[in-house]
Amino acid sequence: MASQLSNFILRHFVLAILVPTLFTPNFTYAKKSKIIGLQMNVIDKCWRSDPEWRKHRPQLARCSMGYAGKMTNNIGEGLIHYKVTDPSDDPINPKYGTLRYGASVIQGKVWITFQRDMVIRLVRPLLVSSFTTIDGRGVDVHIAHNACLMIFKATDIIIHGLRIHHCKPQAPGMVMGPNGKVMPLGKVDGDAIRLVTASKIWIDHNTLYNCQDGLLDVTRGSTDVTVSNNWFRFQDKVMLLGHDDGYIRDQNMKVTVVYNHFGPNCNQRMPR
Repeated sequence: MASQLSNFILRHFVLAILVPTLFTPNFTYAKKSKIIGLQMNVIDKCWRSDPEWRKHRPQLARCSMGYAGKMTNNIGEGLIHYKVTDPSDDPINPKYGTLRYGASVIQGKVWITFQRDMVIRLVRPLLVSSFTTIDGRGVDVHIAHNACLMIFKATDIIIHGLRIHHCKPQAPGMVMGPNGKVMPLGKVDGDAIRLVTASKIWIDHNTLYNCQDGLLDVTRGSTDVTVSNNWFRFQDKVMLLGHDDGYIRDQNMKVTVVYNHFGPNCNQRMPR
């Protein structure tokens, strides 16, 4: 009798769970996006709520905030879409299909994406041209184990969705400059991303770690910069905003630092 009663209770308990599950209508994607959107910050909600964001990648430029402002100079008429297919690097004569060709050789508005996951070992620092977007969404792209990124006398640049790590100091040498011409470059510290006399720069959703100097330097009069949604980890010196208290041009520097995550194992030079 006790066994029959137990089976009766169990059947009704299962039915009580199953019926609401079977007859509860599915959420539409719009409703799901609305619910998920409650957990996203204003930048992510701007583009992640679009289920077709891969088809509308340039919409990202309208999602920035802070001192960088909207990055609408990076989109619109004349925009060139360029896909990285080759992880190799030649700092003097880059091949079509490599990151350096898209970021340094092509001039004007260029939106760079990646064909697949890849690890790029830069032979020399990558000097990014004005009006360039490097968009790593949807793939796993590492820039690692040697030289890394420099934004030198350039403006209107988006760096999004990259993993930049194990960056090493570089001796002086020749490199393709941000104007598409080969130029001499002095000694470079082992920073993940270094800004020198740069403006209107948005650095978003990157993971930076384990570099020999720092992870992000904003120096030499650089301004109108937004640093958002990045993960800084495993680093002694994390972020440098202004290289010298006596450098007059850095006194008017404007940098927004928002929605970033610091740690584990970050020791100094974090915004506070």
